[in-house]
Amino acid sequence: MAEPLKNYFSHEVVGQIGAIFKRADAAFDDAQYMALATDNLEALELKERVLQVMDALDATLPSDFDAFADRVLASMHESEDASGQGLSFDGRGVCGFAAWPVTDLITRRGIDVPEKALPVLKEATKRFTAEFAIRRFLIEHQNYTLSVLNGWVEDPNRHVRRLVSEGTRPRLPWGLRLQDFVADPTPIMPFLAALRDDREDYVRRSVANSLNDIAKDHPDLVGGLAGDWLKGANAERERLLRHACRTLIKSGHAKTLKAFGYVGDGKIECDLKVLTPAVAYGDALEFGVELSGNLAGKAVMLDYAIHFVKANGSRAPKVFKWKDTSATSNTLVASKRHAIKPITTRRYYPGEHLVEIWVNGVSVASAPFILTMQEQAA
Repeated sequence: MAEPLKNYFSHEVVGQIGAIFKRADAAFDDAQYMALATDNLEALELKERVLQVMDALDATLPSDFDAFADRVLASMHESEDASGQGLSFDGRGVCGFAAWPVTDLITRRGIDVPEKALPVLKEATKRFTAEFAIRRFLIEHQNYTLSVLNGWVEDPNRHVRRLVSEGTRPRLPWGLRLQDFVADPTPIMPFLAALRDDREDYVRRSVANSLNDIAKDHPDLVGGLAGDWLKGANAERERLLRHACRTLIKSGHAKTLKAFGYVGDGKIECDLKVLTPAVAYGDALEFGVELSGNLAGKAVMLDYAIHFVKANGSRAPKVFKWKDTSATSNTLVASKRHAIKPITTRRYYPGEHLVEIWVNGVSVASAPFILTMQEQAA
């Protein structure tokens, strides 16, 4: 079993961080830092350890921001792409997870002086990531921070370019939500357009993730953008857009499906056959379909949903991806075997379930099957 991530901030690592700052400034009180940073360390979870190390640095680094910034910059690992080179933190300079409390402290100390703090975050993001730390600046100094990020779009360092797209994600997981951009993503759209063909997949994937965030609140905007960006798109951009639109495609958003060529002409007929009308818990549902219509040469996205019986007797659907293909004729035949077996995320109940077939985001057929239960673990 993998070691808990919190153990990364061990006594040894915390001590190495202190030693780095001691080399940068002989006056650094490493004894006080260690006493504060390691107090009851083993009892703390990951974020608590990060916060405690940050508080220890806050108590022992110079209070003047310029002096503080000098010490932070002097502590950075000499490589400007430490993670890209696969370097682990070993005390030669701050990088990797060891930079997390430092980036958060830059924000704490510098939130009122963004013109001084943002250049320091720019250096820090090359050694770890400042995608979380920069978000308070976007909330409290939005226009100024956006103007700074605009100058970083063409930065030679890939981590800096990624910070532009990742740091402005409206719904970045585990990060402060940028509610202004959730409501209106217009200010960040030029960044995504500028980075969509970035030479690094690492950056392009961040663009895709930001668009996926935006699609949750503005599906038509992203669906329309996909149609525009797919015109003359190379393979890398098409992959970016498929990743960006993954939620919209799965939900059957009409404008997005049309952008990717999934919407065919005319009605699609579906002959659905359930081969196991009664399924015992632990066995599998088996079914097959024959699609017919104006399919030849068209993109076909074939999904299915199982409407599982709930404890109260009602049913709730769960959609599963099946096939994403191009039809070679006006007929497409497919079969599927779906195991009904114990999983940690679902409890099964007996009764009449339903399997439903979706083609290009449209429901085309459904049929019932009975699930019979043996005793299942609580």
